[in-house]
Amino acid sequence: MPFTRPTLSALIDQAETDMSGRLAGGDALLRRAIELVLARVHAGAIHGLYGFLDYAAEQLMPDTADAEHLSRWAGIYGVARKAATAATGSADLTGVNTSVIPEGTRLQRSDGAEYLVTAEATIALGVATAAIVAAEAGAGGLAEAGTALTFVSPVAGVSSAAVVAVGGVTGGVDEESDNDLRGRLLARIREQPRGGAATDYERWALEVAGVTRAWVFPERDGLGTVGVTFVLDGLEDVIPASGDLTAVADYIDPLRPVTADVTVFAPTPLALDPEIELTPATDAVKAAVEAELRDLLTRETEPGGTLLISHIREAISIAAGETDHVLVSPAANVVADPEEIVVLGTITWS
Repeated sequence: MPFTRPTLSALIDQAETDMSGRLAGGDALLRRAIELVLARVHAGAIHGLYGFLDYAAEQLMPDTADAEHLSRWAGIYGVARKAATAATGSADLTGVNTSVIPEGTRLQRSDGAEYLVTAEATIALGVATAAIVAAEAGAGGLAEAGTALTFVSPVAGVSSAAVVAVGGVTGGVDEESDNDLRGRLLARIREQPRGGAATDYERWALEVAGVTRAWVFPERDGLGTVGVTFVLDGLEDVIPASGDLTAVADYIDPLRPVTADVTVFAPTPLALDPEIELTPATDAVKAAVEAELRDLLTRETEPGGTLLISHIREAISIAAGETDHVLVSPAANVVADPEEIVVLGTITWS
């Protein structure tokens, strides 16, 4: 029979009854009797202890533990929380020829986010491109090409205005959330390492910062080969770039069985380009619909999977503010090939 934590009122009644039964006469129950005050104080203290026991009981199991104890549980099983990584890229600068931008120079975005120049750059033909890294790790450092930057402190001979170069500032990932860490820990407990089983490759891929979902293709290129693919749901484009593929391949290489030939590849994107007649067709409702569709794809898509049209309609229907809609296209379930994965393309509003 499960234990039920008593309420504060029940504890007060219990303390009053116990005190009344142990004292002679009925004065203990008078409205202003000191015994009633003592009973409430005692019950309040006991209620606090029950609260701590309730909290402590949750820490006994990894599926309910809070952040601190969850990290301890994960450490016992050798599962480390993935740290935040800093976004990197480059910035285009202008100024007087031969002017030098020193390493460590700070640039600032309009919202206050800062970037550091990671290697000295020199103005030539009036321009220079300097490698930069976000001062703080995490997705907050991501920036699109053309984003305006300014120098925190002036640099002689260099214009105070700069822009993020082509390619943007990319690669920044937030620290792994409790839910994601808990999911990996529970998977580690349920699926014990087995010397190169499919679940081992999936677990290894998920241990790399930014990777949120991974799939394994046994004997993809023949006997003794393994294919691994993955996505990064924290980014707008979930398909991994070449740098992401290299990071996962380098991580798996020393862990794999020596006889396994592993290929890490990007899934082929299959764009979902829905056409939707939306009511009301406000910007806020459109944004809510897009967010629900992205969430649906994160939850239900996989290489070679089928995205049900009924689920697409459901995602649109539950968007905040939507009162009615017609899904003009697609008109049927979206079916991906074995190494394809459905991603959100362009939404057409009509």
